[in-house]
Amino acid sequence: MGSGVLNREEAFDLLKRHVKDERFVKHCIAVEAIMRRLAKRLGQDEEVWGLAGLLHDIDYELTRSEPEKHGVMAKDIIGKLVPEHVMKAIMAHNFENTGIQPTSTLDKALIASDAASGLLVACALVMPSKKMDEVKLKTVLRKFKAKDFARGVSRRRIRFCEQIGFTLEDFLDEALKALKDVADALGL
Repeated sequence: MGSGVLNREEAFDLLKRHVKDERFVKHCIAVEAIMRRLAKRLGQDEEVWGLAGLLHDIDYELTRSEPEKHGVMAKDIIGKLVPEHVMKAIMAHNFENTGIQPTSTLDKALIASDAASGLLVACALVMPSKKMDEVKLKTVLRKFKAKDFARGVSRRRIRFCEQIGFTLEDFLDEALKALKDVADALGL
């Protein structure tokens, strides 16, 4: 590792060392893509926001049976390799269990992006081709309202986008475009 902040390649290597399940690696790539796109829209640092998305679940496999530690154990793995506000966002994305409240735009964007990626992937998987390219925004908005679709995806968490200046429709449109850009890496 170089000094200071991890670059994308170093961060991805670190993720792959700690996350063995390919589905979770792909989930992290998806959240990274959404975060980068949001950063660009909001005039924030795309690299830094991308790191938050890429590394947010780095401790998931270690903490699966102890949800209160998810996000907190990440600090032991990542340490000072990311800026402090990125580490806080990673801990706050599981605020329901960690008690670390999301206060910054970065914190709230990560929560919304994390949940939105699950909804969008589920939308792609019900398409005949199982491809992200086939997913249209109107489909995503309809599926968002369908309580029996992707039950594990928190609509309340997706709505955190409204606390950072996006309408639900605009946010899901940006998230969908982001995932279409990385569809090959996601296998979708």
